[in-house]
Amino acid sequence: MAGTRRRGWRAAAACVLTGSLMVLAGACGVLDTDEDRRAAEELADKTLPGQLKAIGARTLFPGTGGSEVTFAVADDRDAVVRVRIDDSKGTCDGKECAGVLTEAVARARTDAAAFRTMRDAFDGCGYEVIALGISGAPPYVVAELTNDTVERVLAEIGGCVQRWVTASGPDSRLGEAEASYVNIVSPAVAAERKRGKDSWPTLMRLTRGDLVGSLTKHTHHSASYEIEAGQVDTTGRARVVRPFKQSQEFGRTVQKAVADELRATYPDVVVSDYQWVWRLEPGRVDRQTGYLLFCPRPDERGRCVNSDDAVLVTTDGRGNPVEKLRIVHDVRDGTGALRLPPY
Repeated sequence: MAGTRRRGWRAAAACVLTGSLMVLAGACGVLDTDEDRRAAEELADKTLPGQLKAIGARTLFPGTGGSEVTFAVADDRDAVVRVRIDDSKGTCDGKECAGVLTEAVARARTDAAAFRTMRDAFDGCGYEVIALGISGAPPYVVAELTNDTVERVLAEIGGCVQRWVTASGPDSRLGEAEASYVNIVSPAVAAERKRGKDSWPTLMRLTRGDLVGSLTKHTHHSASYEIEAGQVDTTGRARVVRPFKQSQEFGRTVQKAVADELRATYPDVVVSDYQWVWRLEPGRVDRQTGYLLFCPRPDERGRCVNSDDAVLVTTDGRGNPVEKLRIVHDVRDGTGALRLPPY
C-alpha cells in the first residue's frame, strides 16, 4: 500500500509540473480512490453487513487526505450515506471508522425521512420537488410565474409549505423556524436540467451540484414564507435570483439611474454598489422593489462607506426605475447596524 501511494504521489508531482491541479485531480488520475473505497466497503461489510452498497467515491485532495465514499442503503431508496475515510491512517474524519459509519447511516435515514415528509407535502398540493439545495434545502419546484399567475402560484406553494410544517411537527427544526423558502424555476428551465441516474439514491440525485447548477445558471425566483407558531403566511413574497453576470448588469443599470436622479438634490452623490434584497411587487413579475444605499458626498477616498441614507426604488426587470424614488434617512442604529424600514 505504501509503495502504491508513493508511486501515486510521484506521478502527481509530474502532473503539477506539466499542468494544473485540475489536471492532477482529473486527467492524470493518480490520486485514485481505490484503496479508500475498498477499505470503506470492508468496513461496511463488517459493521453493517448487507445494509450498504458503495456507489461512488471522490478524492478529497487537495483540501485533506483520503476520499469521500458514497453508499446506498439497501432498505431505503431515498437515503445516501457519505463517509470520509483515509485508509493510510485508518481513520474517518480523524475518528474511529465504525462509529463514524454508524452515525452517518443513522443521519442518512433521518434525512431521508425528513425528505419524504417534504416530498409528500408538495406532491399533495401538486408541486413536484425536482431538486434540493446542496445541504438538503430549500426545495426547487416548477411553475410559470406571470402577472396573471404569480399570486395564485405563491399561495398554492405557501399551502405546500403549511403542509410541510404541519407534517414535520412543532418540535422539528422547520416547526420552530420563523421562515421557509422555496425556489421556483420555469418549465423550460426544468426540462433542460441534469437529472442524473434513476438508480442513484434520491437524496444523492436531487442534491448534486450539476443538477442545482443547471437550474441556477438561469434566472429563477425564490419565494419566502413567514412562519409563526407553526402557522405559515401562505401569501409569500418572491424575489428574482439572477446568474452573476445578469445580476451585475441589473445592479449597474439601477445604480446609474438612481445616481443620475439623486444628483438633482445631491450633486456629489455616491451610490453604494451593495444591493439589498429586491422583491417582486405584489401581483407583478415585471416590477421589483429594493433599497440602495447612498452618500450625499464621498469620503476622502471617493467612496460611500457606512451610509446613513438609502433610497427605495421600484424598477422594471432590467433595473430602470418606474416610480418616484423614496429617500430614507437615519437607516443605522447607534451600533452602526442597518435598520431599513420594511417594504
